[in-house]
Amino acid sequence: MVTSAHSVPRLVIAAPASGTGKTTVATGLMRAFADAGLAVSPHKVGPDYIDPGYHALATGRPGRNLDAFLCGPERIAPLFLHGAAGAELAVIEGVMGLFDGASGRGELASTAHVAKLLRAPVVLVVDASSQSRSVAALVHGFASWDPEVRVAGVILNKVGSDRHEALLREALGGAGVPVLGALRRAADVDTPSRHLGLVPVAERRAEALDAVAAQAARVREGCDLDALLALARSAPPVPGPVWSPEAAPAAGPRPVIAVAGGPAFTFSYAEHTELLTAAGADVVPFDPLRDEKLPAGTAGLVVGGGFPEMYAPELSANEPLRAAVSALAATGAPVAAECAGLLYLSRSLDGRPMCGVLPGKARMTSRLTLGYREAVALADSPLAAAGTRVRGHEFHRTIVEPGAGPAPAWGFTTPERRVEGYAAGGVHASYLHVHWAGAPGTAGRLVAAARSGA
Repeated sequence: MVTSAHSVPRLVIAAPASGTGKTTVATGLMRAFADAGLAVSPHKVGPDYIDPGYHALATGRPGRNLDAFLCGPERIAPLFLHGAAGAELAVIEGVMGLFDGASGRGELASTAHVAKLLRAPVVLVVDASSQSRSVAALVHGFASWDPEVRVAGVILNKVGSDRHEALLREALGGAGVPVLGALRRAADVDTPSRHLGLVPVAERRAEALDAVAAQAARVREGCDLDALLALARSAPPVPGPVWSPEAAPAAGPRPVIAVAGGPAFTFSYAEHTELLTAAGADVVPFDPLRDEKLPAGTAGLVVGGGFPEMYAPELSANEPLRAAVSALAATGAPVAAECAGLLYLSRSLDGRPMCGVLPGKARMTSRLTLGYREAVALADSPLAAAGTRVRGHEFHRTIVEPGAGPAPAWGFTTPERRVEGYAAGGVHASYLHVHWAGAPGTAGRLVAAARSGA
């Protein structure tokens, strides 16, 4: 990697709290600028997989995550520069409230932390629906809380009327932070949600296209795009180096790594495919809802996150593919499964037969398990050598009973100590989502295991 400074115009779209409309504003801005002919690079602070899908729809480029907990603060700028290569503008959607980070870790992984690492100006999206003059105190507080965070503009969301907008602008006149947009309340830009957040693009592509177009129209009508672009261009250069997935793959054939996709398995970080390819694999996607066979020559399998609980009848009905997955695992080929993949490899999901690779039974619950985790590999597997320490994220409303096999995949060290997942033969299955860019060697180890058995 070459160390240098890189000029990438960029904006961080943040908010005082969740639920203020920053996803709507960020996605609308991405699409509006893309429609104006700019190459827009979309990014999302935090581990969320769903928002980047809407960002990709808005821009035509992969949505990429910037998570300082999962990948380490030192990799945020390099990963950003990798994703933004060739772009004329980068729009970075924040997570939760501006200063909300990993629990008990101060600013780590917060939007403010990432903004500082990228030296990026912040635009604060404020839900103005239930306030007028108080908005000035709110914005002043956020703008002055951390002098290293440059809150350089405000977009007022859910404004009720012209009179309401005038009151808000008057109040903010002396706050020292310019108003760069005011958006009226609108229902046509809403994106439906369910138990883990927004419904992914892959499940509602036509409706999602309409929603993104409506978001862009709303942003064009209510925001000063010229001022926002000028603000983005005022950002100083980002210090390098640029992250690269390039590796030195071992000599020999390129094994086929099958990666589950389709509506049931939508959670994947863009860098994973890049890392597998750089490590010497031919990555071939397949859809467990539709395909009755694994891709020809499959020597390894990755089944990431998603919503198999929403498609349990269809997944169960695809008996030929379930049998193929079970047969592959029985050969000792490397099989990496995260969260949804863990459910799919289990004996059953909500009473419906799954692949039967693992002895556990999975079911939906009303309890949300959510948060960052630190873990250590308890056994050698295609993903990690025993003793390897990783950082990951859990986000699910299902449980698998038993939750760990005789050889658990991980021993969690924070926030509480427990064992979790399954590591047996070539299978590594767990609820833990790990960003492989923050766990160097993971992709190479998986490809090496596939090559040795191909």
